[in-house]
Amino acid sequence: MAHFQCLWPSHHAILLCVPSVLYFLGGFAGQLVSIQKLSIRKAWRLTRIVSSLSLLLSFACCSDALLHTPALVRRPRISSLLTIGSFHLSFRFDVVEALMLLLVTFLGWVIVSYSRAYMSGDPKEPRYIGNLMRTLAAVSLLVVTNNLVLFLLAWVLTSLSLHGLLTLYPHRQAAVIAAHKKFLASRLGDFTLLCGVMLLGSQTGSFEMDEVMHRISGSHPISASIHVAALLLAISAMIKCAQLPLHGWLIQVMEAPTPVSALLHAGVVNLGGFMLIRLAPVINTTQMAQGLLVVIGCLTAIISSLVMTTRISIKVHLAWSTCAQMGFMLMECGLGLYGLAFLHLLAHSLYKAHAFLGSGGTVNQAKLKRMMPPRPAIGVNALIGSALSGLFVAILGALLWQPHLRMNAVMIFCITVVGLATAGILAAISSTCSIEASLLLPISALGISVLYFGYDRLFQRLAPLATIGPAPQHAILIFPVACFALLYTLHAIIRANPLGQIATTLYPWFYAGLYLDELFTRATFRIWPAKQSSEITRRRDAAQPFEARGVRL
Repeated sequence: MAHFQCLWPSHHAILLCVPSVLYFLGGFAGQLVSIQKLSIRKAWRLTRIVSSLSLLLSFACCSDALLHTPALVRRPRISSLLTIGSFHLSFRFDVVEALMLLLVTFLGWVIVSYSRAYMSGDPKEPRYIGNLMRTLAAVSLLVVTNNLVLFLLAWVLTSLSLHGLLTLYPHRQAAVIAAHKKFLASRLGDFTLLCGVMLLGSQTGSFEMDEVMHRISGSHPISASIHVAALLLAISAMIKCAQLPLHGWLIQVMEAPTPVSALLHAGVVNLGGFMLIRLAPVINTTQMAQGLLVVIGCLTAIISSLVMTTRISIKVHLAWSTCAQMGFMLMECGLGLYGLAFLHLLAHSLYKAHAFLGSGGTVNQAKLKRMMPPRPAIGVNALIGSALSGLFVAILGALLWQPHLRMNAVMIFCITVVGLATAGILAAISSTCSIEASLLLPISALGISVLYFGYDRLFQRLAPLATIGPAPQHAILIFPVACFALLYTLHAIIRANPLGQIATTLYPWFYAGLYLDELFTRATFRIWPAKQSSEITRRRDAAQPFEARGVRL
């Protein structure tokens, strides 16, 4: 690590650790309340101060990154806090880390502020405060560390602290079962990540991310152990991002408080994608890891999108949406589109936090929607025409940034996805009689296309992610294009004829989620069944005398 140590003094590493340390110390407020050394009102005030200071500090770091962008693009800042032999406790700071730290602290500030009113009067408040602050501490440490061992430990601590939040109400059997399923999936993900980290360390002689990627880039040919490590990292990311068929826990943890759902769906579940973005050169060493990410991510995105349309509960609907978005993000990583995957991560986190924290207003929105006149149905011809128009808009948006556009396989995929995404906006033209809407909708679709391709070019300039190894094969790229075309076709058919034979045949299967979670639950619970808490057992035993007399509780 000699060529990195002179980049940044060690006191800057301490600066990057301050948000994590503040969150960790704020977690003791809950314990002080439990032993009656601090009032709950002062504990919430303390956590609010901690979250505000962390947000201000991360904003300062992000501003510094933007001011020194040219230097950070050429050589990210690496600072070592502690050195023991060949082991370096180092931290990395560049544009990606700055934006991630700002995102984590901003979401932490919002969730802490929301939780203060949401959890008011709940007897579980002290435990909630402790686990919430420890989760934020682990995540903020994870996004700035440059050491793979510390990255692994922070990930495990994040999972364990989140488990305490998901089991906040142990008397709820559904919450206990869902948390147990997440615990099993997380331990499997931790094991694969541990194996991948150990392989990388043994093959490169270092656990520093930058040192590992530097030595892999100078190693030709790539050893078989590196290929296996890349595959294990990809598998760990898929498990942590709740990809099929290990997705059930993400859908069923809705028994937890709403702020916990926002923290999980807006932050923690995205960490698998962040790991792939940070270790992009390692993932790109083997096409098996890339292909696995593309196939599993694409299937998860398609199936989850179809299942989502069968759900009525707003939180369950959002949970399936998260599963689909994670699949799409991992598919982008498998295709080498790490800049767009990072955009997906940032946008999805902010959107999903707002969606969960604002889910209480869904009833009022539904009432207003019922008062509006129903829109006329959109025919198949209109949907096909909007798809072709969307592809044209996507090509136009790409041409504005690249006048000499080269239509390679990756660009065809991007144009297809953007075109089908904007087709939904263009399809609304046929159902509106307003001239203003007919003019604004195409402009909105074009604006989305321009912003999408423009961000990709901007991100590659601000934070270019080095790639090693061959580009994805054309067969890997054809698969997601075909899947998304099939998804749009099915959506068009069902939307045009919701009571037709195809819709009525597919509905029971997708309503059941293709029974994938049931198969996983049966297989895992035979090996490690969930234990009922003492409170559940006590309530069940108390109910037995009444049930014996035919009294229903």
